[in-house]
Amino acid sequence: MAGGAPKLRRGARSSGYGKSAMINSAGERSLASPLRLTLASQLGHSIDGAWWPRTARTARELPELIAVLRTPLGAIIDIEVNWSASQNPPKLDTYGWEGKHQHVMTISGRNGSANLLIVPHRTSTALAIMVLRLAAGLPIYPPHRDTPAYRTAECIVRAARNQRKLDALPLTRSRPGQHDRTS
Repeated sequence: MAGGAPKLRRGARSSGYGKSAMINSAGERSLASPLRLTLASQLGHSIDGAWWPRTARTARELPELIAVLRTPLGAIIDIEVNWSASQNPPKLDTYGWEGKHQHVMTISGRNGSANLLIVPHRTSTALAIMVLRLAAGLPIYPPHRDTPAYRTAECIVRAARNQRKLDALPLTRSRPGQHDRTS
């Protein structure tokens, strides 16, 4: 994606606080739903935070995400995803997510980059909030650590971090036509 200001739909303006100010038919300003994003205070980890889009159409929410990330990253110059358009995100609320590829988006700006774990939009609120907090290294209150949502979120974030570390390993050719990761 090229640098420059993200394009907002007609009638939408950036409020500068991670929310869009929408103008209704009466000309009054009302705040749209806030962006569900966490970001670590220090970037450069395999996972720096998480984004929980409100719908499966992440492209529609991307301008708002880019606008918010301009402050910590500078002008956005590239967005990279580790999944294809035909690959559905794992269903984190059901058994079997463990064997699925976690979706991670790397957003690069002129001043830095952030690796965001994508929380599927249909994830339960309790689990999504735990994933958001753990991915950014935010504190979790002790009573919340003894919940199924916390334990599952901890496994999800750990799996995403391990996956990113594996993805970063260079490929070596062991036999013609086969690729193995170096250890």
